[in-house]
Amino acid sequence: MKNIAVIGAGTMGNGIAHVFAQNGFQVNLVDISQASLDKGIATITKNLDRMLAKEVIDQGTKESTLGNITTYTDLKDGVSSVDLVVEAATENLDIKLKIFKDLDEICEAGTILATNTSSISITQIGAVTQRPDKIIGMHFMNPVPIMKLVEIIRGYNTSDMVTQTIMDLSRKLGKTPTEVNDYPGFVANRILMPMINEAIETLYNGVAGVHEIDTVMKLGMAHPMGPLQLADFIGLDVCLSILNVMYDGFKNPKYAPCPLLVNMVMAGKLGIKSGEGFYDYSESRKAEHVSTQFK
Repeated sequence: MKNIAVIGAGTMGNGIAHVFAQNGFQVNLVDISQASLDKGIATITKNLDRMLAKEVIDQGTKESTLGNITTYTDLKDGVSSVDLVVEAATENLDIKLKIFKDLDEICEAGTILATNTSSISITQIGAVTQRPDKIIGMHFMNPVPIMKLVEIIRGYNTSDMVTQTIMDLSRKLGKTPTEVNDYPGFVANRILMPMINEAIETLYNGVAGVHEIDTVMKLGMAHPMGPLQLADFIGLDVCLSILNVMYDGFKNPKYAPCPLLVNMVMAGKLGIKSGEGFYDYSESRKAEHVSTQFK
């Protein structure tokens, strides 16, 4: 495998493109928005400059990484003659199913189609294609260039050969692939999201404040950041979407999103991406100031 297409130039997509390109793969970065592509390349360049300043890479690696990426706004042009497509579009079922239907029609028969979904069923995605044996989940963690884990999710029909191919490929990226089965939330979010939701419930019920909850989890449980700060980092809309997928999939009330989370998303308070969540990011992207509504 040498030629990779990445669908979506947002936070996850540009990170995935960066990692493949830095490891010598030819990457087609595809997005319907030229502005998103420009922003994605700018982010990759900034991250490479940061690595260069820390002497993690040299100037040659930076230049070759950027040279390995070609951008496209047309899906058909972007995915022709690639060995693997990694879809990293919005975490929305209808959008993903449409993309995979289109990819199945456009891509060569041997092309493996992977999704970076954090919760949506691989089996359901595979069912809209004529190649369910070649559909697999590659759930990278954010920030992609730094985080070592890739959850490799087998759909009901994913073949052993495709699974092994993607496991081996992930290792070539310097990642640690971990195979899991296809159930709502997989492993990472099945464990993480109820914890974040419970932290929001703890705030909602007045047990403690934002800073206090995060401090307990950071200093008491050795978490690098507290669950409320992490929710802001992930995006409260993404957290809500994942919880809804799990609640719909299991019909278990323990996955029901906290009303406070629902209200914040409806009000547009999505965390870092909107400038405010549990913390106020108007002055800094660091969680230095608790949002005024929680003071």
